[in-house]
Amino acid sequence: MKTDIFKEAEKYYEKMCAHVDFLESNAEVGFELTKTKAYVKEALEAMGLTVKEYGKCGLGACINGEQKGRTVLLRADMDALLGIDAQNPSRIIHACGHHFHTAMLLGAAEILCKNRSFDGCVKLMFQGAEEILEGASDMIADGILKEPKPDGAIMVHVITAVDMPIGNVIVSSGGISAPAADFFRIRIKGGGAHGALSHQGVDTVSAAAHVVIALNEIKAKEVAINEAMGLSIGSINGGRAANALPEEVVVEGTLRSFNEELQKRLKGRLCHISQNIAAAFRAEAEVEFLGGCPPLQNDEELSLKIGAILREILGNECVKMSSQMEGGMSGGSEDFAYVSRLVPSVMIAVAAGDKRDGYKFPLHNPRASFDKKSLKIGAVAYAASAHGFLR
Repeated sequence: MKTDIFKEAEKYYEKMCAHVDFLESNAEVGFELTKTKAYVKEALEAMGLTVKEYGKCGLGACINGEQKGRTVLLRADMDALLGIDAQNPSRIIHACGHHFHTAMLLGAAEILCKNRSFDGCVKLMFQGAEEILEGASDMIADGILKEPKPDGAIMVHVITAVDMPIGNVIVSSGGISAPAADFFRIRIKGGGAHGALSHQGVDTVSAAAHVVIALNEIKAKEVAINEAMGLSIGSINGGRAANALPEEVVVEGTLRSFNEELQKRLKGRLCHISQNIAAAFRAEAEVEFLGGCPPLQNDEELSLKIGAILREILGNECVKMSSQMEGGMSGGSEDFAYVSRLVPSVMIAVAAGDKRDGYKFPLHNPRASFDKKSLKIGAVAYAASAHGFLR
């Protein structure tokens, strides 16, 4: 099996590179994946698969084995990022590696279509809008987890700018591996005025600045030291003239924690603090939560099983469990969490950029890059995990 699957992955390597090149050149965001969706659909149909559309832009297909049996879901996300390049805010970039995930799963689909010596069904899930944490729930609402219902689900995510050679993978241990997250928008409103006559208006910029400072005190003053949470402000916008107070300043960010009850409490405090700090500066604050997801829960039994399968294929030295890694859980949220609430699930991280090889920029950095040699490892991880699950 080990030799066969690596030979198969090697066979489709150039095609996976071509997938990456196309997706990178035609990066799209959110649910607006017109070119991406059409490209992936055409690639799947070229394998002889029947493709079904789910939700606003999702795709699904089934690869049936030799006999009936269980079903395993393999998921890849397809969307890119907008607005992270300060020099070119309108630039759309695959800085989170989703184009690699898509290419890897297309490669795995090729392998599995040619090697159906398993019982049951491999269900493919290609989703958009992961970066806004809405794509998975959108596909679930339209039935991706039905007919047939998966007995297990697996996702792959690349990591770069790490001290880890290409070819290494990390299997998430049982338990939570990614936090709950909520996007938020705070509108600080007041009356505009001339910069020389601030007493005649409301200084919404100053109010917004104090709101940001106050929100950053939550972690220090309101969360126990043994609990992890994160609050990040990613955008502050308001005003264009240096000599005028803007009527509105908009603050946007994310709130994360590994505990759903804590997350609920933090959202309440974010609203309370924002509104009352703004009021102290004679302004008003309107808080809006734009989207989010629960924590990603990895199934312990499935985690151990997938770890054993990948060690058999990749070797003991190349496969680590996340519980063995320093630094604890990742702070990045993942809307695959919606799948993990309904189906036993596991997340696999594939090393795709070793710092020693010059990959210095991490995920969501506009200069992030990924080593294409990792495509073979990702395809093997997907295909071997599915094959082993159904074996």
